[in-house]
Amino acid sequence: MQVPAPFEYERATSVDHAIGLLERLGSSARLVAGGHSLLPMMKLRLANFEYLIDINGLRDELGYLRIGSGEIRIGALTRHGELLESDELAAAFPIFRDAERVIADPVVRNWGTLGGSLCQADPSEDLSAVCTTLDARCVIRGPRGERIVPMTEFHHGPYETAVGDGEILTEIRFPVRPRGGSAFEKVERRAGDWAVVSAGAAVWLDENGRITDARVGLAAVGPNTTALPAVAAALRGREPSERLYEAAASIAARGCRPDTDMRGSVEYKRHLAGELTKRALRRSVERALERRS
Repeated sequence: MQVPAPFEYERATSVDHAIGLLERLGSSARLVAGGHSLLPMMKLRLANFEYLIDINGLRDELGYLRIGSGEIRIGALTRHGELLESDELAAAFPIFRDAERVIADPVVRNWGTLGGSLCQADPSEDLSAVCTTLDARCVIRGPRGERIVPMTEFHHGPYETAVGDGEILTEIRFPVRPRGGSAFEKVERRAGDWAVVSAGAAVWLDENGRITDARVGLAAVGPNTTALPAVAAALRGREPSERLYEAAASIAARGCRPDTDMRGSVEYKRHLAGELTKRALRRSVERALERRS
């Protein structure tokens, strides 16, 4: 049986208490919420920490979903199941419900958190692609106060983030713009598995149905979630069409950096990156047009 190395356990009673513990214990400590990614790594001795700080008791401070007219704010301890079930969130960003439906299983979704998913920084993690697509901003709190980091700068490498020693991710913010649509597509080896490749897309249209802006985020095709500004540049000001989606797919396939592994070859993953980008863009435009009608 695989078991983790011995560790001490602390239970935080507030965000400030958690920050104080992290500051005192330093890099030997790690926060744990759902633990579905961290604990298996500890059992395999791929991650070893002397202290685990349980922050599940901070749900009153960090477990919320606040829908505003111009911005949506989600606390870092909001569960996957809550994101899946929120009709208000699905109305603003249907990409969330698309993604949550294919993340793991009900047990994981009822315990795992948005903040934990982002802080794990797994290159195949689905919600990182969603947050990159939606141009999210991450609120990080530490001993010296708060700072806001755009999602494109949040991940520094596989399993590395902008959250420093003594800091905690507290909130993720999403700008809301009119006449938008979004969608998520994923290929996995079996239901609920890590992605072979996943793609998120979001588009915004003008009154005439032309694309004013667009974003695409890919997962599992590089060391971190891949944002594709070249796709956005190719779509802006254009009339949606199958030819345009094909052009965007070609850019996505060329712009990612997958590796060959047990889930597939580089060529296969590039093909999926293009195909899933095309599907996600098509569905995003359809949803944006439905909101105009």
